[in-house]
Amino acid sequence: MASASFFARALVRTALRSSRPAAPSPAFGNVRLMSTYYTPAHEYCKVDGAVATVGITDFAQAALGDIVFVDLPEPGDEFEAKDSFGSVESVKAASDVYAPVSGKVIEVNEALTDEPGLVNSDAEGDAWFIKMEVGDDSELGELMGEEQYKDHCEKEAQ
Repeated sequence: MASASFFARALVRTALRSSRPAAPSPAFGNVRLMSTYYTPAHEYCKVDGAVATVGITDFAQAALGDIVFVDLPEPGDEFEAKDSFGSVESVKAASDVYAPVSGKVIEVNEALTDEPGLVNSDAEGDAWFIKMEVGDDSELGELMGEEQYKDHCEKEAQ
């Protein structure tokens, strides 16, 4: 059985990791540990191994207002980093959604077709847009980490 001090050390390491500036997580061969990255255009990219789960951030959904439509690509579609892969429409505006990294779409969130408002209630959780195989993980270094993204949002809100 693991000791309490083991769990305490693990919690401290986790807390320290989340407060560090963004840097790609250590990779073991082709396997990347779970990390979340952000774009200046308010997309997030949660990377687990070679798979990135992509969607819009809570900041973006709040700025858009009530989401009424989400247009998503097809599995098998390939995109370069910064390519538009879909769009999101609200009662206020429509906006393209961009791929944070290059890769191939392996899954789309079909739930958003029937319930686009899910983006408003759980943008960075169940309302992910696509899952894609990361084509070039060096592109992750160009994205922001949590603290950098938080600072970016604060500057934009001013």
